[in-house]
Amino acid sequence: MIFIQNGYIKTMAGADIENGCILLGDDGKIAAIGAGLTAPAGAEIIDAEGRLVTPGCVEAHCHIGCAEEIIGDKGSDHNESSDPVTPQLRAIDAIRPEDGRLADARRGGVTTLCTGPGSANVVCGTFAAIKPAGNCVDDMVVKFPVGMKCAFGENPKTIHGGRKKAPITRMATAALLRELLFKAREYMEAKDAGKEPKFDMKLEAMLPVMRGEIPLKAHAHRTDDILTAIRIAQEFGVKLTMDHCTEGHMIAEKLATYDYPALVGPSFGSKSKPELSNKTFETPAILHKAGVSISIITDAHVVPIENLPMCAGLAVDAGLPMEEGWRAITINPARVIGIADRVGSLEVGKDADVVIWTRDPLVYIGGAAYTTIIDGKVVYQK
Repeated sequence: MIFIQNGYIKTMAGADIENGCILLGDDGKIAAIGAGLTAPAGAEIIDAEGRLVTPGCVEAHCHIGCAEEIIGDKGSDHNESSDPVTPQLRAIDAIRPEDGRLADARRGGVTTLCTGPGSANVVCGTFAAIKPAGNCVDDMVVKFPVGMKCAFGENPKTIHGGRKKAPITRMATAALLRELLFKAREYMEAKDAGKEPKFDMKLEAMLPVMRGEIPLKAHAHRTDDILTAIRIAQEFGVKLTMDHCTEGHMIAEKLATYDYPALVGPSFGSKSKPELSNKTFETPAILHKAGVSISIITDAHVVPIENLPMCAGLAVDAGLPMEEGWRAITINPARVIGIADRVGSLEVGKDADVVIWTRDPLVYIGGAAYTTIIDGKVVYQK
């Protein structure tokens, strides 16, 4: 057991607790939380000394483990660009637990991350939610599959169009996705009717999407790409998350008429391609004001994973309310991923994923994780 005392606790499930305590059980769950608690006999005591204590941060969109930073192409397993339509690919078959950026996540207070294929293809494969601690990916998984990645805009056009094969245009990107969804619907209907269609691995992989079990995780930066993703989701009645949503602030009121969450970022860094020309840290604030549920993402390795809290702080500086900044990197992404019953807030029975901070990282650039705990075990100590 670990007993954290004398912390300023931001639970993300109610009011903050001044001079609060948290008891983490041997089962890796939160056993108790509140003010005036007494440490049980035998518990390891961590004195927060008045520091901010929060749930571990949750990264809703990255490629860590699938694309390793140091070893270049030999460790790049996130884009299978031999085919523009690859729904059968699974993140868990590419994640390498030894990727050094998992240690960066722990150092940055990120205790859960959603990782998977890149955006080279129209349909890219399934993402997984994992804890950044362990040596076997099967033991690290919180939920799999989380979503079916698809991509609009420049990336699939550049990769495949450059080889003189579809998609060369945005029209072809949409057509290829529609074709897959049509075939997947027919395949599902045949199976549901008791027929046995010829096995198709791609269509099998699409069944969780067609049955509403997971969303299309749509890479889309420009307004037209965002709206095309919505149009197709509406046509087929499937769930959707708007990943990146770089120009979402330009159509915020329109997006608010739909019930699709926006995963905004990476907003930090250069405008490295034309479809990023309108990116700004004001996007989360404008979308939130319009009524869109927002999470903030790093797209790591694009922005280093340990800078997720800093990105939230920059969004707060650009107008996002402070509390929403914290929600955007804790409980909101946990809900989007479908794991809010386990992570994203400090509540009895949830996973004992806790971060003690040197200073509030959304207020101070130098604010950093002082202690990171995953499943009740200290995995980083400054």
